[in-house]
Amino acid sequence: MHISKRAGAVSASITLAISAKANEMKAAGKDVVSFGAGEPDFPTPQWIIDAAKAAMDRGETRYTPASGTLVLKKAICNKLKRDNGLTYSTDQIVVSNGAKHSLFNACMAVLDEGDEVIIPAPYWVTYPELVRMAGGVPVFVETKKENGFVLTASDLEAAVTDRTRALILNSPSNPCGAKYGKEILEEIAQIAVRHDLIVISDEIYEVLSYDDEPQISIATLDGMYERTIVVNGLSKAYAMTGWRIGYTAAPKDVTKVMASYQSHATSNPNSIAQAAAVAALNGPTDDMKRMVEEFGKRRDLMISMIRAIPYLDCTEPKGAFYIMMDISGIFGKKINGQVITSPLLFCNALLDEELVAVVPGEAFGAPDCVRLSYAISQENIKKGLSRIESFVQKLR
Repeated sequence: MHISKRAGAVSASITLAISAKANEMKAAGKDVVSFGAGEPDFPTPQWIIDAAKAAMDRGETRYTPASGTLVLKKAICNKLKRDNGLTYSTDQIVVSNGAKHSLFNACMAVLDEGDEVIIPAPYWVTYPELVRMAGGVPVFVETKKENGFVLTASDLEAAVTDRTRALILNSPSNPCGAKYGKEILEEIAQIAVRHDLIVISDEIYEVLSYDDEPQISIATLDGMYERTIVVNGLSKAYAMTGWRIGYTAAPKDVTKVMASYQSHATSNPNSIAQAAAVAALNGPTDDMKRMVEEFGKRRDLMISMIRAIPYLDCTEPKGAFYIMMDISGIFGKKINGQVITSPLLFCNALLDEELVAVVPGEAFGAPDCVRLSYAISQENIKKGLSRIESFVQKLR
């Protein structure tokens, strides 16, 4: 059967083989410690679940407007004003089936064939594929560990061409926890305005921040409100990954296009999950704060253990729940006759030898690193990193 060129350009994840292998080992009863989690390991707060049950009891089980219910859009507008200092009307909001869907809508709305989109590396594995699916061309700009994996204004400026349409900015970021402060955001904003760039600002990890510097949306800066598509959702902040509620806030002309596109592509997000999202956004934040506090403890534990292992290092993440572990110090070393020359080889050998699953950096444009998530218990962090230390000690 004929496969379209656009679909054929989308790459399968190189992490699938590692994940499948780890799952097979677990199914066989082996004690695999997995650092691959991309979701909070906390339950959705009970009061949010109760709100969903109440919505079902009220019969809220039918189609809603394709771009989301008015009551949820109002709650999102209130949240953006309260937490981010951004003022939007409900006709500037599109509620989608998770933040990934929101990002897809954004790319489809603003990209034409051949448009270039700048993506700082390391990057979330899905960003370049979303750009390709929309006919765009991902342009990767390498960030540096000494800068906390934050894109510099000079590197951004150097990457802009007459074909550049947009920049995807993720703060705090997956996979390295990079967080953009006001000064660098202002420099990026000036470049965006000067070159008439759109910024797709993925703010899904905004509450997962571990320093005293406030979280700032680039949309609040001069000249950026009218050229920014803010993307957020409920998955990370409220441990609601399976509920699949994300949203965009954007200029009205872009919102109209995204809403129309979604109406034909998927229609509305789940009605019950939307009701739960209203409760989450309007409710208390105690559960969220406890979760963030625990993630902070896990982050500190993981950093201290990684830095105590010979040949390994990491940059301190400022947010999210991931650490990029630099394994370049072991390249060229052997285990069981296998020479470790890449993150993927490291991941396979580590899983075979010590039953620890991590994500290879090739998936994120990080050829010296592997990604570890600390969305697992402190007990498993200690167990897994002790096994990694044992693995390193076996290298020759």
